[in-house]
Amino acid sequence: MTEHTKTDGLPGMDAPDLPQVLERARPRNERMNAAKVECNACPVLCQISEGRAGACDRYANQAGVLVRLDPVVLLRKTLETGEATLVSFAGRAPAAEDAEIAVTPEPAWNGDLLLSEEVFVTGVGSSTTYPDYKPAPFIVGSKTDGVDMVTVVTEGIFSYCSFKVKIDTDRFLGSEQANVRCKGEVVGHVTTAEYGSQMLSLGGVHHLTGGTKKEGRITAEMMQALGNKQAVEFTIDGGSQLVIQAGRAPIVNGVAEQRMRVGCGSAAIGIFARQFFGHADEVVVVDDHITGVLTEHQAGRCLDMKPSGIQMRGRKSTPGRYFQVANPGTGWGGTDIADPLSIIEGWDESVAWPGLRLLMTSTTGEHASWYVLDEQLNPVEAEMPVEVRRIVDRIGENCEPSLASVLFLGGAGGSLRAGVTENPVLLTRSIKNALVNVTCGGAPAYVWPGGGITVMADVLRMPDNSFGTVPTPAIVAPIEFSMRRADYEALGGHTEQIRSLREVLERGAWHNDGAPQARVWQTLPAANPWPLGRPPLLG
Repeated sequence: MTEHTKTDGLPGMDAPDLPQVLERARPRNERMNAAKVECNACPVLCQISEGRAGACDRYANQAGVLVRLDPVVLLRKTLETGEATLVSFAGRAPAAEDAEIAVTPEPAWNGDLLLSEEVFVTGVGSSTTYPDYKPAPFIVGSKTDGVDMVTVVTEGIFSYCSFKVKIDTDRFLGSEQANVRCKGEVVGHVTTAEYGSQMLSLGGVHHLTGGTKKEGRITAEMMQALGNKQAVEFTIDGGSQLVIQAGRAPIVNGVAEQRMRVGCGSAAIGIFARQFFGHADEVVVVDDHITGVLTEHQAGRCLDMKPSGIQMRGRKSTPGRYFQVANPGTGWGGTDIADPLSIIEGWDESVAWPGLRLLMTSTTGEHASWYVLDEQLNPVEAEMPVEVRRIVDRIGENCEPSLASVLFLGGAGGSLRAGVTENPVLLTRSIKNALVNVTCGGAPAYVWPGGGITVMADVLRMPDNSFGTVPTPAIVAPIEFSMRRADYEALGGHTEQIRSLREVLERGAWHNDGAPQARVWQTLPAANPWPLGRPPLLG
């Protein structure tokens, strides 16, 4: 049996009203010390001594009682302003290392919340349904726009989950399918590049359970940190070193990215062709994927631009569009070149002319050079005219800030569904029929088509510290299912466990015999819709 071996005291153990009580001590067998509590919140089944926490640091033994250390996070909407904020409920005060989080303890709830605000109970800190047959810890009855609603709230233990990471950069990060490593262990791979972004798939059941114990542990730690909006370092086999943090600029080989390209080389030619016209005789926009050449491009032809006679390296696609002009890299336009002239083979002497004005730029405008052909048709670098510099700057102006986006992707399996109903397939069908709204920590979740309940949510729209781990190893993440009460009854839900919002706010989870706890407030992303609002749930 597992027991946490740390010797320091538990945060908040001496404070009144802390933490959330889950159940009384129950020795599992005669050999188990009666002073210990067996935690059955995951398959590890820690036997926890008094004053100690379990292996996940989420549950502890306080005077023979199994308690949940982290707060249950409530979402509230002030009706006067429509703004939404978060309140943690039934949890410990933040530790000293969390001092940067603004904490304002409030007096015990007195009922005013229901008079002035809408309240939504999230799965963050709510506890789980393991060993799967138990109803979800919170099955909340409420009323929205005069409609009786039910929200089933739980923390899911996800073995089948991953993070899809979008990195806004043209830099070469690694070949498709290349391994991504964290602390030396393989934790994912490079997947398909998208428009102006490189994509990674991190985590997943094969890394959590299919490799060595160390690989599984580091994968879980990486996923928890990444989901909780912390910076994580990675290396890609045969590629770059990365630092990724949700909502921040990715750091590639020690340099923070600044711009996401306005488009590929061909797109940039088309967008700015009219502005280039009359100020340059030829423009080449260097791009790892599609390099654009203005006079050959349809945009240049429509403007009746005179052919320049330029001869490009690479594989010509359609007019004015070239593939594979150089290898991928961290240079101009995501290629490996530092000298843009290296992708020009020469000039057609019967077409080109001395004095021809040539602009070469990258897709972000970060690299740009101006050349004029001499008498031998050799490009000679010259000072860029002010008007041309203005256009290059406009290319940069149209590039959005480079960010790393982190999306949680999880499969909601048996334990989650059984916490809602004794006939889990009915929940799946109800979700597919748009009768149930699925959220993760109150944040909107996209439900993938096809079988099962596979959800995806942006971690930036979820509350801070939404993710935890258990040493099986697996990820712990919040999930909520909201629906009309009539629809909940129709799918055979655990209606005997429905408790009014008032009762939940007063007493906590159905298996909690403790008192209401302190609250701390955080800001919710303004873009999040209200989980119980319309549309589509009440539309």
